[in-house]
Amino acid sequence: MNNGAIVSLIDVGKTYRTGEMEVLAVRGVSLEIKRGEFVALMGASGSGKSTLMNILGCLDRPTTGHYLLDGADVSGLDRDQLADIRNRKIGFVFQNFNLLPRTSARENVELPLVYSAQRLTNAELRERADRVLASVGLAGREDHHPSQLSGGQQQRVAIARALINEPEVLLADEPTGNLDSRTSVEIMAIFQQLNERGITVIMVTHEPDIAAYAKRNVMMRDGVILDDHVVPRRLNATAQLQNGRTRPQGAPNEESPSIRDPNENCTNV
Repeated sequence: MNNGAIVSLIDVGKTYRTGEMEVLAVRGVSLEIKRGEFVALMGASGSGKSTLMNILGCLDRPTTGHYLLDGADVSGLDRDQLADIRNRKIGFVFQNFNLLPRTSARENVELPLVYSAQRLTNAELRERADRVLASVGLAGREDHHPSQLSGGQQQRVAIARALINEPEVLLADEPTGNLDSRTSVEIMAIFQQLNERGITVIMVTHEPDIAAYAKRNVMMRDGVILDDHVVPRRLNATAQLQNGRTRPQGAPNEESPSIRDPNENCTNV
C-alpha cells in the first residue's frame, strides 16, 4: 500500500452473526484513498457500502484484515480508542442531519468540542462555532433551532459540526437523501469546495447524479468492490448554480470560487 494514503483497507472482511446465521457484509476488500481525494462509495441496498463506511469511520471494526488510518492500524483498537480517533480525525455528515432539536445551530456545532480533549472557554467555543457556521453560509442563523431552518440549512449545520474539530477526513452518508434537487447541488458545492481546501471526502450515495460530483467512484456489490474509476467528466456544482441550473446534471470542470475558509484571517484557538 502507498504510504501517501490516508485510508488503506487490506483484505478487510466483516461478518455479522445472528444466532446461528452468518452474514458476510464485506468480503476481502482492499482499498486505498489518498489524502485530498473525493470518493463516492456506491451500491444498492445490501451491497456492503454502509458497513464499509462504518469501518472507515471507526464506528465498527473489521472481522478480518487491517484498516490503516493515516498510517496507523486501527483494526484492533477498543471502543474508547476508536472514539478518540473519530473525534480527532473524522467528521460525519448523515442523511437525517442528527441535530438536537431543542438546541441552537451554534450549540449543535459546539458539541464535538465539548467532548474533545481540548479545553476551551465558552467564548472560544462560541467564536469557533460561529466562524465555521459562517464558512458554510449560515452567518446570522447561529441562534436558530433546527425547526426554524430549512433542510438545506440543517445539513449545513451538520457539515459545520463535522468541521469544528478540523478533521482530516469527512465522511458523508447519503448527505442529499432528504434534500430537493437545487439544495443537493448546493450541498455538493460545499463538499467540492471543502475538498479543494484539502479535506479528504468519502461519500456514500446510491445516486449516480450525485456521485458525478466526486473525483472517483467506487462501486460495491455483494460485499466486494465491483468497479473503481476516476470520474471522467466531473460535474462542478458551483458553476451549475452560477449558471442557474437546479438539477444535478450538466456542466463539467469549470473554475469555481471557494467557500470561506473558517480559519482565514483568524487565529486558531
